Amino acid sequence: MGGGPSTFAIKSHLKAGFPVYATEQAALTINDNIEKVKAFGIQIVSEAEAKKLASEENAQEIVMQDFNPVSTSAALSTFEVQMPTNFAVAVQDHGNAPEKSNRIYRFELLRELIDKGGKLENFVYKPEEIPEAFTRMKAQADSLLKAAGSRKTKAVFMDTGPAAIFGALTDPAAVQPAVVVNIGNGHTLGALVNENRITAVFEHHTFLMNPEKLQDYVIKLADGKLAFEDVFEDGGHGAYIKEAFGFEQVRSILVTGPKREILEKLSESEIRKEISNKLHFAAPFGSMMLSGCFGLLAGFLEKYPEPSINLINH
Repeated sequence: MGGGPSTFAIKSHLKAGFPVYATEQAALTINDNIEKVKAFGIQIVSEAEAKKLASEENAQEIVMQDFNPVSTSAALSTFEVQMPTNFAVAVQDHGNAPEKSNRIYRFELLRELIDKGGKLENFVYKPEEIPEAFTRMKAQADSLLKAAGSRKTKAVFMDTGPAAIFGALTDPAAVQPAVVVNIGNGHTLGALVNENRITAVFEHHTFLMNPEKLQDYVIKLADGKLAFEDVFEDGGHGAYIKEAFGFEQVRSILVTGPKREILEKLSESEIRKEISNKLHFAAPFGSMMLSGCFGLLAGFLEKYPEPSINLINH
């Protein structure tokens, strides 16, 4: 993980005249196409060569990982909390697509999961179930389980978008058919859900969204009129509609995510009447900022059932 900020720092380092070395696996955070990484001036080395370089005085080793067990344990210990035994993790994974747009490929992966059924179980993976295409997710699983160092560790992995969608469905206001929108810091994902199945979805970059566009997307998605090109050509990832029921059939519109203010701060006159009548700002178990976490918990219970706990009605 890292993407933009990591790549910008590397390019600055190279521009200053200093060398950069990377293992092939680490280089994937810069670009899925290794030849393009080499074209930047980065030298690809083996794991053995990387270890040798790290031992030299004029070289600095930088480990690319999302989960640092030492720092996480230290942070928790401040509050007298021990490291957990089990983990539920969400990452946004664009998939490995060396020869095509990451935006297109990510949407192909989402469409495939919806075509398989669109249920929670289709979006949750145990470590050994993670598809090869999800390189970011697999890297996270590998580093986390290596750090955990216990065969008893139970872990599940999800994409951030579906985790937030299914988490929002644990809110009592979630009456289906529903449109659920997660307005994240980087991406906005909207899904049409019925009987706990995602049947249609769109994804865009949050900085390109505005209240008018978002409300238009919600209605078009439910009506089955939002085309992939409408979103992709606007700079977003795309849209896919397997099944739509019509906006009139939608019983609730649930909005969550750290950038929900796009709709939350609007005056009554700025929200379309047909939307305001169904609009809820989802706060599952009292916390809007934990929608994704409750989706992860629901996913964990899908893979490791606890008969006494039921977050989402099946």
